[in-house]
Amino acid sequence: MADKDKPWLFRTYAGHSTAAKSNALYRTNLSRGQTGLSVAFDLPTQTGYDSDHILARGEVGKVGVPVCHLGDMRALFDQIPLEQMNTSMTINATAPWLLSLYIAVAEEQGADVSRLQGTVQNDLIKEYLSRGTYICPPAPSLAMITDIAAYTRQHLPKWNPMNVCSYHLQEAGATPEQELAYALATAVAVLDDLRDKVPSDSFPEMVGRISFFVNAGIRFVTELCKMRAFTELWDEITRDRYGIADEKYRRFRYGVQVNSLGLTEQQPENNVYRILLEMLAVTLSKNARARAVQLPAWNEALGLPRPWDQQWSLRMQQILAYETDLLEYGDLFDGNPVIAAKVETLKQGARDELALLDQMGGAIAAIDYMKARLVESNAARLGRIETNETVVVGVNRWQQAEPSPLTAGDGGIMVVDPAVEADQVGRLAAWRAERDASAVEAALAALRRAAQSGANIMGPSIAAARAGVTTGEWAGVMRAVHGEYRGPTGVSQAPSNRTEGLEEIRDAVDAVSARLGRRLKFLVGKPGLDGHSNGAEQIAFRARDCGMDITYEGIRLTPEEIVARAREQDVHVVGLSILSGSHLPLIEDLMARMQAAGMGHVPVIVGGIIPDDDAARLTAMGVARVYTPKDFQLNTIMMDIVGLVAPGAAAA
Repeated sequence: MADKDKPWLFRTYAGHSTAAKSNALYRTNLSRGQTGLSVAFDLPTQTGYDSDHILARGEVGKVGVPVCHLGDMRALFDQIPLEQMNTSMTINATAPWLLSLYIAVAEEQGADVSRLQGTVQNDLIKEYLSRGTYICPPAPSLAMITDIAAYTRQHLPKWNPMNVCSYHLQEAGATPEQELAYALATAVAVLDDLRDKVPSDSFPEMVGRISFFVNAGIRFVTELCKMRAFTELWDEITRDRYGIADEKYRRFRYGVQVNSLGLTEQQPENNVYRILLEMLAVTLSKNARARAVQLPAWNEALGLPRPWDQQWSLRMQQILAYETDLLEYGDLFDGNPVIAAKVETLKQGARDELALLDQMGGAIAAIDYMKARLVESNAARLGRIETNETVVVGVNRWQQAEPSPLTAGDGGIMVVDPAVEADQVGRLAAWRAERDASAVEAALAALRRAAQSGANIMGPSIAAARAGVTTGEWAGVMRAVHGEYRGPTGVSQAPSNRTEGLEEIRDAVDAVSARLGRRLKFLVGKPGLDGHSNGAEQIAFRARDCGMDITYEGIRLTPEEIVARAREQDVHVVGLSILSGSHLPLIEDLMARMQAAGMGHVPVIVGGIIPDDDAARLTAMGVARVYTPKDFQLNTIMMDIVGLVAPGAAAA
């Protein structure tokens, strides 16, 4: 028996409400045995808006911590020595800015910046495909990714400058082959761009600093094989495409968060077993073992987990690492013919897809194609659940169950105090009032010059952080120089040929449309900053195939914009999707605007992670239907829409 391996890094993805509250949570988690920090930022911070921006309304502190300036970052890491920490920051479009703030705080602590260890995710391509927190168009965004890589090579040699994130690809419905191919194509696009920004003798070392952030789903044999395929394909690409001779620089280094897509609102206690099985996929095989693991909490389909829920997930990792004998053995799967065959099948499927992307000009050129493929794959996945081809325990089989004591009392989730937003906005105003305005202007001017000239933006960004520039101001310069970007939705106007099983609904839509004198018009909107567009895309996709005239323009719209478009197009139904927890303020605003626009008669339906109490409040505001993840039968929702437009028609 070999010496016992060191365990992977134990992380908990955490951050909420305010920097001070998140700091207290981090210090508690570190005292309980967590060995690295994984920072979740709120949506305004991720998309480059200050907490007082109109689009930030209702989103501040909801899915992560708001960081608007150096003071917030200082509070976030108060009494946590950054020189001794391994910090992962899940941040993409504003990655140069958040890393600059982190460096500035480390300098204030007296840290040797060259010893800082951690990762910024810094993967913009998956934002266009699945998560939606992009700011600028693809080409300048790619340049920002490689600016960070070039800067860290010189100044933060232990820092991972980019974390290719295939996690959200699976959440958006990617098959294992698509997940492999699209993630590897992203890494190739980054390395191709980086080659011109670093000395050739440093390039192999930079290849070795690229890391990956991967998803592990419930089909854990397939997922285990996918991880082995990832390691072998990456070794192949780095050796053959980039000529990397040193094996250590070809190593596939990855962290993982196991799947949230498969967590169920129904019988949520079952999610504990799902999370455990998914963790095994990325820990059992030594040759493809994750370097860092973070687990979701059992109740994430219900809302924001409490500290106890996160502790429970952390204990799952510790029990596997320290109580079992897993780390005492070599790879358990080497020489297994079943595993080897599955790995080869996945590799070949990924190679075929990579060759197609190469023909298209690479990942940046193929964004629209990849997005459309993901929406199609997700539609097929949902279809298999709807028809019971894929069994989901407690969802489409064995639905009857005892009430869960875990959700009694406080509902089993943490609710962010609405006062948090006002508190954050107040502190932001005070920060602006107390800083040196001329120093801020000078720093922003230098940042603008660097962005316009194509110079590396990291130096000017760090100077801007020290000067007191805010997140919204930094991103405002990037928007002004490079322009804003509206990502592809993946939902074309042309109906697909997938009408099997939809005949009854199509007939009902036709009948109502004939009565209306025009095609039933359905607007799907995503108010606020929530970029999780999978649900909205699937509703629009199915409504289109059911014969409705759909309008879906993608993410990040204000209630005002949605109501204006609904009025302009004279729609019959408005459907809203919000998964960030900001449904109450956003929908209250939208309903008031619908009334003011003389559209109070138009039914509004809402989907999202919405607790029962909130659903009752939405209904009291005049919302016609509220759907949550348990409402997975899309055809039922389609019939509801028909019934709302013409009462009695759905039953006719």
